[in-house]
Amino acid sequence: MNNIIVYIETENGNVSDVSLELLTKGRALSAQLGCKLEALLIGFGVENLIPVLAEYGASKVHLADDKRLENYLTLPYAEIAISTLKKESPQIALFGATSVGRDLAPRVSGALNSGLTADCTSLEIGPHTDNKSAKTYENLLYQIRPAFGGNIIATIINPDHRPQMATVREGVMKREPLNRPVDCKCVKIDVDKILNDIHFIVKIIERHVEDRKIDIKSSSVIVAGGFGVGSKENFELLFELARVLGGEVGASRAAVDAGFADHARQIGQTGVTVRPKLYIAVGISGQIQHTAGMDQSAMIISINTDPSAPVNQIADYAIIGDFTEVIPRMIKSYKNNSK
Repeated sequence: MNNIIVYIETENGNVSDVSLELLTKGRALSAQLGCKLEALLIGFGVENLIPVLAEYGASKVHLADDKRLENYLTLPYAEIAISTLKKESPQIALFGATSVGRDLAPRVSGALNSGLTADCTSLEIGPHTDNKSAKTYENLLYQIRPAFGGNIIATIINPDHRPQMATVREGVMKREPLNRPVDCKCVKIDVDKILNDIHFIVKIIERHVEDRKIDIKSSSVIVAGGFGVGSKENFELLFELARVLGGEVGASRAAVDAGFADHARQIGQTGVTVRPKLYIAVGISGQIQHTAGMDQSAMIISINTDPSAPVNQIADYAIIGDFTEVIPRMIKSYKNNSK
């Protein structure tokens, strides 16, 4: 058990963001454990992506490249992943908490009797002492995720089974390529030895993919509203400011639950994680469930009537006042002073 394996998802011929984020985190984990970082790549015509994986630290890529694997199918993909992990016996196996990862990882963990923590927001390495047996474990994977609807943060460990498996949400970890790619070895998987006709009993007849209409994750400017905004109608003021600044509108869970904004705009542990250049928090108290999804923003401005609101503690600038007065002034000032 001398390696970490990251399952690599692809989108339109490119490596998905979450896989690159997991490779970046995997580098840090492998450095702590003194082991190798490897990748599992399944698809068709994807061998050209190996240099990208080397840029993110993968020293070995287990490649299953076959025409029949062009699109994700549960049975063949799971069988290849199970076979590879059985053979390699990694310490840790990581998957993105995407629609694919949420389908694939449970099947793999079930077959390996390894256990699985879903939708992690953080991964760390540390020890654990069992209070009943007084046995101490070293270098366990701390699998950290929100629980009970995001009201608490749970740290989950798997002391006795390997691999330690987790799915990780997109955007919660940084994506950082190396200055120089590592030497990367490609190990080709003989698909015909693993798969048979039964694995392809389900066939994809037609595939239709629609682009996301709301994509706040990639926006460099986000104006986010909380329950303090008061109503869906009041959110229109946030949309106006976002249009002027060339940004997007986000929302806290409380605002979404109240019907002020669409769920696709939800930011936080139970929404998306963002790292914009500018984050304007309007009527957001700043509970940990929300700040965990935006505290890595380059600059944070809070607008709140409560001087003691927790969000003010992480904000670069805190404006104490009524947003219905503050935002129109911001819009007017920006229009007057922008070129």
